[in-house]
Formats: sequence, structure tokens, C-alpha cells
Amino acid sequence: MDQRRNSGSRTGAMRLARGVLAEGGLQALGARLVAHFAQAGFVAADVPVLQPAEPFLELSGEDIRRRLFVTSDEAGEELCLRPEFTIPAALAYLKSGVVGRRADLAFLGPVFRHRPGESGEFWQLSAESLGRSDREAADADLLAEVHGAVTRETGAEGLSIRVGDLALFARLIETLNLSPVLARRLSLALGEGRIEALLDGATSGAKPEARGLARYSGVLDALKDADPREAKAFVKDLLSLAGISAVGGRTAEDIASRFLDRAREDAQALGPEQKAVLRRFLAISGEPDQVSRDVRALADEAGLDLSEVLDRFDLRTGFLEARGLPLALMQASAGFARNLDYYSGFVFELRCAGAERPVAAGGRYDRLFERLGHAVPAIGAALWLERFGGGDAA
Repeated sequence: MDQRRNSGSRTGAMRLARGVLAEGGLQALGARLVAHFAQAGFVAADVPVLQPAEPFLELSGEDIRRRLFVTSDEAGEELCLRPEFTIPAALAYLKSGVVGRRADLAFLGPVFRHRPGESGEFWQLSAESLGRSDREAADADLLAEVHGAVTRETGAEGLSIRVGDLALFARLIETLNLSPVLARRLSLALGEGRIEALLDGATSGAKPEARGLARYSGVLDALKDADPREAKAFVKDLLSLAGISAVGGRTAEDIASRFLDRAREDAQALGPEQKAVLRRFLAISGEPDQVSRDVRALADEAGLDLSEVLDRFDLRTGFLEARGLPLALMQASAGFARNLDYYSGFVFELRCAGAERPVAAGGRYDRLFERLGHAVPAIGAALWLERFGGGDAA
């Protein structure tokens, strides 16, 4: 019995030692990454692990919302473990009294999100460049620094770079004269990687797999032509009967408003020409210069004015080339998006050879500050330390 107990103790000690070594390796890797960004002028910063949940529930998008670790304090305020650094960095910047000034910040530490089959705690370096009005140059600078950091640790061989620009899609949607609700629905579908399925379902007449509120199609159909005030009162009554007062920081009234928005969404549809333009746009990919030419050709044929946003796209490409980034190895896609709701422009990701997930990714998030009531240009990137060859590599 004592021998088994000792054997079990040794096994447990070995597991603990491996965990400590792994975390030590992540910290060493993180220190090297922070030093790399410090050479580019990024100042090391920090934010508390425990954060108010509301900003993440309201601003980050469904992918983050459904994966939060949420708790509450004695007063009933919802709190969460930080799932990422961008929103806390933005809030700290607004409270700092330096709004309007440039701030390049680097955050390092554990973040927390539900991840099926994986630990909910993982290490991340976040580089945030705030307040630069030269947006296209800032975009190129950040990607160049991220690329330099990744290649320094992993090597350049097999590393791929994918880029896109959500401002192109936003301008395309605007020129197609869609309703705000339908435009929002398409933007969300792009970010969630389901826009092709949405268009396929709309074209074929077949309904895509029910998600979220789509499962309640009967209720939604009944609400389409109802008086908005009566419909909202009806939904609130249903929630009250079910004993639901708030879900994830959202009140019954918020939930009722979402039901009404979805009902109005389903009453609208894309026309055949609009669908054809969207399909052509989403299929465009290649080197950045080629993507620009193909989108310009599509805009000319469809009579759409995308010139201003394309000029900014080309300006950024020039800065990327000036920073020495390998444009010939860079894959640009008109339909490429990241799954955070606050991204509003340039987006990118880097993958190591054979990897299923990016080692680093980021994008421009001016929209986040707009929703916080301020006009602050901002771009950031996250580097996942555990994806640098296992996290404890030298």
C-alpha cells in the first residue's frame, strides 16, 4: 500500500513538475516577445484578471460571449475572468487622460475562455497600437512587428500570412443599398464564417441549420407584422412566465428587442443581382495587388463606388512592401474576416506550417472606440504562446 502511495505521489509530482516547467517556458517565451515589441516602442502594461463582464457581453461578439467565465460580486455586478486584452486596454486608455495621444502597449499573461477539450486558461501576448491617425502605416507596422516576432521564434519557413479588409465589405454592403438590419446580418455572418451558407440557403430556398433564435421560427413569423410595442410586451411576458429576468447581462427587454430584430431580418431578402455581386466579391483572393484589381473590376462592372476604400487598401499594401513583408507569399482575401464584433478594417492572421490554427492574429478595431463614444484609431494583435511549438520551447 505504501509503495502504491509513493508511486502515486511520484507520478503526481512529475505531472506537477511538467506543468511548472511548461508555464516557466511560456513566461520565458513571453519575456522574449515583450522585449521584441519593446524595441519597436511598445510599453509593457497590465490590466486586472477580474473584469466587469458587461463590456465583453456588449462589445466583443457571440464567439467571446458564449465562452466567458462569469461570476458576480456581493452587490450582484457580473464579473468575468479576462478573455482577452483588447477591451480592457481600450477602457484603460480612455480612463488614462491621454485620449488622442499615441500609445503602443504590450500585455502579457493568462487569459480565460471556455475551450472544449482544452484548458480554459492560456497565455497570450497582446500588442495594441492606439491613437495613430496614419492608419494604413500603423496597420503595416503592427503586422511587420508581429511577423518579425513569430519568425524570430519559429523561423520563416512555411509561415503563411493571410490578410483582408472589412472596410471593403462594409463599403460594398453600403453601396448595395441594403436595410441596416440585413446589412448587419450579413456582417455578422461574414465574421462567424457562415456567409456562404447564408447565401446558399437564400438561393436554394432551403433553410440553413437552425441557430439561436432561428429555432423559434414560429414565434418569429407571428411577430413580423405585429405592433412593435405589443410584440415586445408579449415576449417580455413569455420570459417572465418562464422566470427569466436576465441572461448573460441582458435584460428581458434586451432579449425581446433581439427577437423583434430577427423577425424583421427574416422579412427581408437579397435580390439576385445583389447575391451575384456578393458571391463574386467573396471569391476574390490572391496577392494584395491582384485582389485590388479584381475588386475594382467588379465595382466597375456593377456600377459601385469602392474607389476610396480601395485607394486606402493600395496605400496599405505600399507600406507593407516598404516594411519588407513578403507580398508574394501573402494571401489576401476579400471575404476574410475575424470573429470579433469590433473589428472594422484591416485584419490578418499568421500560421505556422501544418498548423490548424493561427499562431498570431489581429486587426483594426476603430469600431470598438466608436461604440465606447470616442473616435480613436486602434489596431491590435494577439499571439498565442502555446502555439509556438508547444509553448515551452527555447
